Amino acid sequence: MLDTLLRCLAALVVMLTFPLIIGQTEHKVMAHMQGRLGPMYAGGFHGWAQLVADGVKFAQKEDIVPAGADRRVFQLAPAVALLPYLLVLLAVPVGPHGFVGQAIDAGIFFVLAVMGIGVLGSLMAGWASANKFSLLGGLRTAAQLMSYELPMLLAGASVAMAAGTLSLPGIMDAFHWWWIPWQAIGAFVFFTAGLAELQRPPFDMPVADSEIIFGAYTEYTGLRFALFLLSEYAGILVLCALTAVLFLGGWHGPLPDSLGWLWTLLKTFALAFVVIWARVTFPRLREDQLMRFAWTVLIPLALLQLALTGIIKVAISQ
Repeated sequence: MLDTLLRCLAALVVMLTFPLIIGQTEHKVMAHMQGRLGPMYAGGFHGWAQLVADGVKFAQKEDIVPAGADRRVFQLAPAVALLPYLLVLLAVPVGPHGFVGQAIDAGIFFVLAVMGIGVLGSLMAGWASANKFSLLGGLRTAAQLMSYELPMLLAGASVAMAAGTLSLPGIMDAFHWWWIPWQAIGAFVFFTAGLAELQRPPFDMPVADSEIIFGAYTEYTGLRFALFLLSEYAGILVLCALTAVLFLGGWHGPLPDSLGWLWTLLKTFALAFVVIWARVTFPRLREDQLMRFAWTVLIPLALLQLALTGIIKVAISQ
């Protein structure tokens, strides 16, 4: 019982701290890449207090619920967007020898299913806000979820087929370094589809501020809006950790297995940097381009990876 409580507490601490580190990193990286002065000013050296200033700003703002909104759904949406990522973190193995919140036999399907629930928070916010721009953002979120869930699942299934198990720790135990070139196409599909599900640039059409103000989040203020931002960074953490575990070997590295958790963290934060870099670098796609990219590029690539995995598995077994 005590062991279970400690594991849950550790996952909660990670959930409340690591997304903030990613958020602070995004401030600094974007400031350097785009020559922004503001994020480098608060608190003095390198703008270290910018995150604190943002927190104070959100806490000071008034919590407003629109008069025509579905009040209960409107208030519940930020929690629905955030809490599923906490459950996913419990199932992600960080290191060897049982260094995981809870090992689940069908872990890969569990984490993908629960990540899909997180997107429902945006759908609820868009529908409950009684705002046409919010509703349009929610509809775009629904279309994006349906289009990108399939390639993400197919890419994950390829790794499960290669390892012969649905368990995330089991996939780690079966990992070999030659899997990285073998599963490279699946890694690209999984990571790109994950970015789209998180509505991160260049796949941020549901929140496109220049077209529909801020989509499903237009009517949110103060701490409720901050919870949506926290869920976005928690989603980045979960996506990068899953990509590191499924396609980059997780805790496997040149150091002994007892320090393997360090490799998992390094790979996760390296991928988080790629997410930030993509936001600064690539322009936003149009809605039709987004749909076409999923159905004509990612899904065929995911099916190709699945076929390639099956052929090599049969060849190895003979």
